[in-house]
Amino acid sequence: MPVRKLRPISTFVARTAAAAFSVAAVAALATAAAHTGLAQAPVPRKAPEFTIARPVGDPILLSSFKGKVVLIEFMFVGSPHCIQLAQMLNTLQHDLGPRGYQSVAIAFGQGADQGAINHIAQRLGLSYPVGYTTSDKVDAFLGREAGEKVRIPQMILIDRQGFIRAASGLKADPSLESDPAVRATLAPLLDAPASSAAAKPAAK
Repeated sequence: MPVRKLRPISTFVARTAAAAFSVAAVAALATAAAHTGLAQAPVPRKAPEFTIARPVGDPILLSSFKGKVVLIEFMFVGSPHCIQLAQMLNTLQHDLGPRGYQSVAIAFGQGADQGAINHIAQRLGLSYPVGYTTSDKVDAFLGREAGEKVRIPQMILIDRQGFIRAASGLKADPSLESDPAVRATLAPLLDAPASSAAAKPAAK
């Protein structure tokens, strides 16, 4: 049986970037016209359950990582910045995995299907769970209502007890997208024992 030759990841990103960004741009303009000054969902808050569909293997429940510090990237497959962060998560997984850290990447939106995710995971040599889902499921997890603005990628940091401790929200958060800053943010959470008291939910 002939072996299918994989295209370079740069070719794949270039082919999908224009379509993904055009969709994101239209959505951003529409939501900006309808809403301004939207508040980010409060943190800390309990992370909802989420099923991560993988290109190969059985789905994974987010709750299965309880006891670990989890950093999730909700990403677009056509975004070079999202791809760079996926590579950063790979380095973090390699360096911090033994201390109870877990990277997760979940693609959604245009082009987020089984073939695309499998291609990205293979080309980048990602050693952590990479999956895909639909936009409505991402909205439900983030607590985003119809018409609210959302920034892509969305980086979500979850502590050992399953509480969201930080989230990108409407603007870029350097503490969640820069390797040195992420390590500094992760340090106290990784040092905390899994049996420590859970963070108190933010007041409503």
